[in-house]
Amino acid sequence: MISADSIRGYVDIMVLAILERAPSYAYEIAKIINQEAAGQYTIKQTTLYSAVKRLEASGYVSPFEAVSDSGKTRTYYQLTPAGQGALTDKCAEWETTKVVVDRFVEGRR
Repeated sequence: MISADSIRGYVDIMVLAILERAPSYAYEIAKIINQEAAGQYTIKQTTLYSAVKRLEASGYVSPFEAVSDSGKTRTYYQLTPAGQGALTDKCAEWETTKVVVDRFVEGRR
């Protein structure tokens, strides 16, 4: 299980990547994260809402109201052009981060 501390800096990239696929609402985003993490990470609602609000304040996502499949009106979030650029930048940063950390991890063997 991945600790919340280990993944904290990467929640934004997960949310942006999900919203790149399609607009979504918070509960659905959490569900996707939990499914794709396959039991290795479970996002807390407070962590997700903080990330969404931070991304909204940065102009990376924008909210809109729509009716979900269940018939409820929900606040959906969609990726903005600035969010697309931020996702590209964050993905490049992630690739560099993996390379640097792997140098230390692989050096232990």
